[in-house]
Amino acid sequence: MRVFTLAFVFCAIALPCVAQTVLKSEPLLLSPYEIALVESAQCPPGQVMKVTGAIRGLHRRRSCVALATEQASLAEATP
Repeated sequence: MRVFTLAFVFCAIALPCVAQTVLKSEPLLLSPYEIALVESAQCPPGQVMKVTGAIRGLHRRRSCVALATEQASLAEATP
């Protein structure tokens, strides 16, 4: 019973940390292989743009991905 209770408490603490923040605009600086989720008019409703940073000389990768509402929270990018 203790193991079950401990596992439940751990999951309750760890799950909110998994949530991604959806930004209103694409960040100017993005480290290589860092991922940012951005609200974009280019993506269909219910999807957000996934932007992946690249090493110097290469372009960022952008793709539209579906995202469940409980996985993300809206926030503004800080310049």
